[in-house]
Amino acid sequence: MKRLNYPKNHGFTLLEILVAMAIFTIIGLASSGLLSSVLDSDKASSERFAQLEKLQRAMLTVERDVLQAMPRAVRINGELNEIVMRGGEDEFGGSADSLAFVHGGWHNPQFMLPRSTLQLVGYRLQDNKLQRLYGNYLDNVIGYEPKTKDILDGVSNFQVEFLINANEDNEWQESYTGVVLPAAVAITLTTDAFGEIRREFLLASQG
Repeated sequence: MKRLNYPKNHGFTLLEILVAMAIFTIIGLASSGLLSSVLDSDKASSERFAQLEKLQRAMLTVERDVLQAMPRAVRINGELNEIVMRGGEDEFGGSADSLAFVHGGWHNPQFMLPRSTLQLVGYRLQDNKLQRLYGNYLDNVIGYEPKTKDILDGVSNFQVEFLINANEDNEWQESYTGVVLPAAVAITLTTDAFGEIRREFLLASQG
């Protein structure tokens, strides 16, 4: 009788299995590292974007206030006063420059709220935070303490400069106390996230 020869079934050798496991391990480690890098990058981007949003909100708040500055003096500790804007070396107990003035455009629909559309505001640097000081009424009673709101953290320096006249040869001054508004105000913030940022605001209303 003729003997039939059937093909033998060959499996994987131990060496082949070890090589395959090593290859899959390398691929897995590479994929894990890539995924971790992508996640870290996404987290950093999200944090950066959040910091940028905070900066934009803070600068919009400052811009809105400064561009609506009004030549209106307020009482200080109940006494008459003619100063409409003051700023420069800090007077509010902060760690850098300060700025104080009255701005208009404070929304009061149909004058339903018992207050003016004008508001006294101030800015200062305290504990590496840019703070906005404000009150509900312009001429407050003696001993009144303004409300304080942190509008931006991670700020190492806050500098204010003033352009008294709009002439080309006029120089920026580091401080100002006047009975009329200056021609322009410049604000420089030094932030941990974005470095130094300077904005210059031309005031439309003077005198």
